[in-house]
Amino acid sequence: MSFHGLPQRNVDLGDPYYDQCMGTAHLLATILGLGSDQWAVSFQSRFGKQTWLQPYTSETLESMAKNGLKEIDVICPGFAVDCLETLEEIQMENRNVFIEHGGTEYHYIPCLNDRKDHIEMMVDLVTPYLDQSLYLFT
Repeated sequence: MSFHGLPQRNVDLGDPYYDQCMGTAHLLATILGLGSDQWAVSFQSRFGKQTWLQPYTSETLESMAKNGLKEIDVICPGFAVDCLETLEEIQMENRNVFIEHGGTEYHYIPCLNDRKDHIEMMVDLVTPYLDQSLYLFT
């Protein structure tokens, strides 16, 4: 499970993001029935000289492949829709890292995107907070 990175300094100053990512990962693994040896968390998209949340996704995938892991499924649970970060960085660049270091099968699991049930869930989430006179759809 790869989450978007954040400077470590932010977490050190009290940002709950890291704990929220770990909580999401644990819940997702539990719902999927994954054992502790069947999943890991890493962080993508860092820039600049400061330290970002670790472990880094690219380094994690490289290490896993070098240590004999041949097949991996990667998901980005912090994203509701695919974007340049998930499509280019995770689906393409990190796939290449994994394959170049010994992996053979890399599967990117797409975000929910425009699936009907995802859109319906979003509508259900926001509807109670909308001014009923603003509805443009039925």
